Amino acid sequence: MTHARARLSTTVRLVKLLLRRPLMVLTKRDWRGAENLPAEGGFVLAANHVSHLDPIMLSHWMLDHGVSPHFLAKEGLFRVKPLVGRVVGSAEQIPVYRRSDRARDAFDAAVEAVERGWVVSFYPEGTITRDPDLWPMTGHTGAVRVALRTGAPLVPVAQWGPQDVLWPYTKRPRFFPRRTYRVLAGPPVDLSDLAGRPLEESVLREGTQRLMAAITDQLAELRGERPTRPPIDAHSVGDQHRRSA
Repeated sequence: MTHARARLSTTVRLVKLLLRRPLMVLTKRDWRGAENLPAEGGFVLAANHVSHLDPIMLSHWMLDHGVSPHFLAKEGLFRVKPLVGRVVGSAEQIPVYRRSDRARDAFDAAVEAVERGWVVSFYPEGTITRDPDLWPMTGHTGAVRVALRTGAPLVPVAQWGPQDVLWPYTKRPRFFPRRTYRVLAGPPVDLSDLAGRPLEESVLREGTQRLMAAITDQLAELRGERPTRPPIDAHSVGDQHRRSA
């Protein structure tokens, strides 16, 4: 497998050049766990989702550690003209189609990308958390499915801080006072006992529960507190949610 960190697309290099300095100025950093990122080959990265800024902030962290980000993004973003769709496409992100006749395309593309040596990033909750205290919800099984299919490591990542800049489902960022962006990458989730088994729902759910438990534990370490109630079922929430700042 080729080293995932050896290749950044021209668009990703440009985005890194444009965003790195402003983000360094506008935010403080508390980044931990980089030693848990695999030294070579493709892998699957899965993170909690607290703000619309998450992909930008997580990309900042990944690029600073030499990892080119490849997110699964809603297919509609690829059609936003004139600029967004072009940038998302040329940055080699992976479209997710909601139509049933193309629902498998994202999975196949993610598997191919990991086998190519890329790092594919998931937000297993599928949307920004609906928990009022922003703890992770339960997860969808896509990240575990790709990890088991490819045999690649599955790295859990907790992040905290983007919500202080842009609260979920609001439009007005607050950069001041300067916020701290916290990231903790954990060791790959142990799926060894699930490897080689048919990708049945019970297997995928077990792996996903381990993944979300790891992310939640890491987030608790970043926040210095633990959730006080069970996670919300991500399958029970829709795509639209509004909460005032």
